Amino acid sequence: MTRARRTLQQRTLSIGELASRTGLTPEVLRTWEARHGFPVPERAASGHRWYRESDVDLVQRVVHRQRAGVRLEAAIREVTASANTPTLSVFAMLRGDHPQLAPQRLRKPTLLGLSRAIEDEYLASAEPGVVCASFQREHFYYSSRARWAELARRSRWSIVFADFADLRELEPEDPARVPLSGAAPMRREWAVVTETSRLGACLAGWETPGQDDVSDRHRTFEVVWTIDPHATRQALRTCIEVASAAGLVQAPELLRGLDERPVVAQTDPIQASALFNRAIGYVDRAITSSSRAASSSASTARASR
Repeated sequence: MTRARRTLQQRTLSIGELASRTGLTPEVLRTWEARHGFPVPERAASGHRWYRESDVDLVQRVVHRQRAGVRLEAAIREVTASANTPTLSVFAMLRGDHPQLAPQRLRKPTLLGLSRAIEDEYLASAEPGVVCASFQREHFYYSSRARWAELARRSRWSIVFADFADLRELEPEDPARVPLSGAAPMRREWAVVTETSRLGACLAGWETPGQDDVSDRHRTFEVVWTIDPHATRQALRTCIEVASAAGLVQAPELLRGLDERPVVAQTDPIQASALFNRAIGYVDRAITSSSRAASSSASTARASR
């Protein structure tokens, strides 16, 4: 045996060892490779397969995703994509992986109403789930801090993103606060992601450029939102990847927890209807408020002539 081959064997695993480490059989691993090109082995001159230590984690994550209800091909795609280049943007992930979600241009009051509807339905479920949100700017978060303290108390874990000055780890009754640099893709995003055992909901909006001189309530966002449980789970994973890139110590543990918990098997129609009703109510109030503000401005302008 040459030195190169001895080095290869010392650093890699046989297919039997990989199977033993992941709870699968060599036959299953060969089938995955033949049908899906995963996992990718090194080939010895004899034709034997050898795997890297990192393949153990990748295969285990695929198994966890399958147990959570994700189809094998989708689970492999998610795991290999995140292993190569994690998407550090909820909006970009949704547009890339779920092109059926058509974006809409919405003003901030409408977007705020949709966000409040999602948060309220999450709280009304009376079930501890998980929740994440992106606020862009720190002062936007602080204007909703009391609401998010309640959301954090009712959650297994929660994370918020903004241009915070520093990182604050996750605490029992306070969300983890993750700072976004000026170059971070999520710095331009508004996002709310919630998940319980009965309903997952995800909203993400990208603020269109050129609005420096636009008043806050007239700012517009390109928005997608969904109650698809798999899209919601991917959005949560993206949030944790962003937090991990920012240095959140608990991020690996949160990712493992996601992989181990099943995705919502079937969206609860009662909760889905309640969410849509809340959304309609909030949006209607936002439109009414906007109309009153416009009418008041017009009256003031006429009076000043």
